[in-house]
Amino acid sequence: MSTLNHKILGEGEPLVILHGLFGSLDNWMTLGKKWAEYQKVILVDQRNHGNSFHHNEFNYGVMAQDLKQLLNELNITKCTLLGHSMGGKTAMEFAVAFPEMVERLIVADIGPKSYPVHHTTIIKAFYSVPLKNLSSRNEADELLKEQIPDFGTRQFLLKNLARSKEGFSWKMNLDIIAKNIEEVGKGLNQNARFEKPTLFIRGSKSDYVLNDDLNLIHSIFTNSKVETIEGAGHWLHAEKPTEFFEIVNAFLD
Repeated sequence: MSTLNHKILGEGEPLVILHGLFGSLDNWMTLGKKWAEYQKVILVDQRNHGNSFHHNEFNYGVMAQDLKQLLNELNITKCTLLGHSMGGKTAMEFAVAFPEMVERLIVADIGPKSYPVHHTTIIKAFYSVPLKNLSSRNEADELLKEQIPDFGTRQFLLKNLARSKEGFSWKMNLDIIAKNIEEVGKGLNQNARFEKPTLFIRGSKSDYVLNDDLNLIHSIFTNSKVETIEGAGHWLHAEKPTEFFEIVNAFLD
């Protein structure tokens, strides 16, 4: 298995950051650079995303193993781990499987429960773009607009569009992600335990982490607290980067 594509910024105590579904390490570059003023930051593309390898197997077990392989190759025995959405699920999976390698865990707007499939519209929109006959990014944007009216969401998704010899291609492994989309919603083993300091950050306008989920969170992550960013939705680190940065820093201090 190849190593995950990654970028290292700064030096010192390692902070490892995992993006969400249809994302890439680029989503975290701005915040990553800020943290890199104080410590080493490792931004990671997960399998089937960004510039990392494509593979037919796509679930949290193998994604946690991918991360372990990367950290072993970088000689990192202990880190702080931060993940958003799907990346938060990978981070939780990794923390309960390899607790000795995680000093602190930060999970952004996702819980350990299982979630119903809700990315069908986005996947349909991706497939509606005729990559071979596409003339420009703007044309792709116009096509996505029919199913995804929100400009910010489209800009985020279009980061996956790359020029190739044949015209355009998607960086992510769309077919495998679509085929395994139920895996993305799967929950953590509810008997799992992680006892080190853990911070969950949720957006007040997001419905991913509800008050009803707090008991499950605290039963698995026995040393955890939950912070809420007012006015933020699911993309809380992009919508309220200053607040997100400050909450994480307070936890790291």
